[in-house]
Amino acid sequence: MTSETHNGLAAITQTFQRAKQERRATFMPFFTVGYPDLPTSIAVLEALSEAGADALEIGMPFSDPLADGPTIQHASQVALERGTRIADCLGAVQTLRERSVDVPLVMMGYLNPLLAYGLERFVSEAAQAGASGFIIPDLPPEEAEEFNALCAAHGLGFTPLLAPNSSPQRMAEVAKTARGFLYLVSVTGVTGARESLPPDLTDYIARARAQTDLPLAVGFGISTPDQARQVAAHADGVIVASALIRLMEREGLEAVRRLAASLRAACVVE
Repeated sequence: MTSETHNGLAAITQTFQRAKQERRATFMPFFTVGYPDLPTSIAVLEALSEAGADALEIGMPFSDPLADGPTIQHASQVALERGTRIADCLGAVQTLRERSVDVPLVMMGYLNPLLAYGLERFVSEAAQAGASGFIIPDLPPEEAEEFNALCAAHGLGFTPLLAPNSSPQRMAEVAKTARGFLYLVSVTGVTGARESLPPDLTDYIARARAQTDLPLAVGFGISTPDQARQVAAHADGVIVASALIRLMEREGLEAVRRLAASLRAACVVE
């Protein structure tokens, strides 16, 4: 009988602790709910879990995803055109739990649809569905007090983003609002697979590490096992999104499963 829990902030904390004990970074792939259609997106998320994902980022489509590059923008647009809404994203979380996906499920999306749905209603229903926490790219810590309080009331995580040009003071301020881990955006730009990682990424991670004891997960631009290996040597988490969506579009589910397995294997610290 395990003492671990699958939902809420506790699951996120346990996941990072377990990965650290196993001398590896946490692998956290992202996929957009509703792309290319709702049932397929749930099947992809389930396959990512089966391929070894330690946690899943559940992408909630939005019409103006300002932090996202063309791949995720396209996936969001397709999902919206096919009728995917916040209720469907909550339903996807519940379906994944019903299919015995027991890793942390972190819902990632933008603020406007959540405001339209109702913040308290959204957080409450997410907790009931089996979510573990949230990433809201356009919700700065200065404006997150209400949302963060709702997360705390339901025992859920809240992950703010840090940019490479953040000052030490800003890093410390943002870290104080985080519940679970911090998301380090690797570049001053939008999401998307890139050929190489920024040359100052190691220094950026070290600067953030000096300001907080929370786990640090790096995202934006990681697309290959070699890049994942480089990030895992310094960070606590590796986030991959666009490369998986692009591969799904070009080659299908089994290709996504294979890439995810190779990315997960690359997260082991040598």
